[in-house]
Amino acid sequence: MTMTNRLFITALCATTAACATASRTEPPENYRYGVLVLAHGGSPEWNEAVRDAVRGLEDDDDVEIAFGMADAKTIQEGVRRLEERGVQRIGVVRLFVSGESWYERTEQILGLAPGAPPKPAAEVEDHSQHGAHSMEFWRIETAASFALSTEGLAGEFSMGEILAERASDLSRSPATEDVLILAHGPGDDEENERWLADMEVLAGAVRSARPFRRVEAMTLREDWPEKREVSEQRIRDYVARAKAEGGSAIVVPFRVHGFGPYAAVLEGLDYAADGRGLLPHALVGSWIKRQARTIERGPFREPIQVRGR
Repeated sequence: MTMTNRLFITALCATTAACATASRTEPPENYRYGVLVLAHGGSPEWNEAVRDAVRGLEDDDDVEIAFGMADAKTIQEGVRRLEERGVQRIGVVRLFVSGESWYERTEQILGLAPGAPPKPAAEVEDHSQHGAHSMEFWRIETAASFALSTEGLAGEFSMGEILAERASDLSRSPATEDVLILAHGPGDDEENERWLADMEVLAGAVRSARPFRRVEAMTLREDWPEKREVSEQRIRDYVARAKAEGGSAIVVPFRVHGFGPYAAVLEGLDYAADGRGLLPHALVGSWIKRQARTIERGPFREPIQVRGR
């Protein structure tokens, strides 16, 4: 676990008691372990890239994918399918850039921490859309116990190898090239600094790969208009400066998949990009496997008992 993620989980446990509310369980004999991968999801290409990344894991474990940003509906469906195959202990691998993303919300949906309401008695129209994704929030129904991954891709050093590969593939004259590693970013300022700190570590791999003129990591802070406006200007200034100083810019998205909204942000500027995020790449699949093996060792927690059930 990276230092930033360790501090985050420690702080979360201290402030919400999320890590102490659900009972911890010892593994039963001959228990069946399964993996639920949480991923943002998006276009058919986005989703298929995630499916490709987890296929190697399916050789060893029962695996389901729940697309959406900790969406109760897809989590419930994935858990139900695993339980139908006899899985009693579920490792939840959270395939997000930051280990902080949707952590507390996921615990609440799984019943490991208080805060999620019961599942609605009937289907209701979901008004909490985020892009193309539902974000239903309620406690799922399950008899399983769970262990959650706490690390994000930003805390995994091998992701720097992917970024270096992407930048090198686009490079023609590194001494005159400015590389921009660009990520979504959160709304909270302190959390954003933690994103940037992790990304700066990964940027070291890019600097080592070739003698680029500059390498910088930035976040767009996409979903917070006022903060995004400031970030957009900083990003555009960085890319424009590369040409003004007689060189060129390379933009590498630090996203699970794709280029996101960056083409629109950079409209009218000269830069090189191929639109590839971290997927497809074998190192992401390897990371998923390691996460699944690590959390299999537990500790697992059972959902909090609800009175009257």
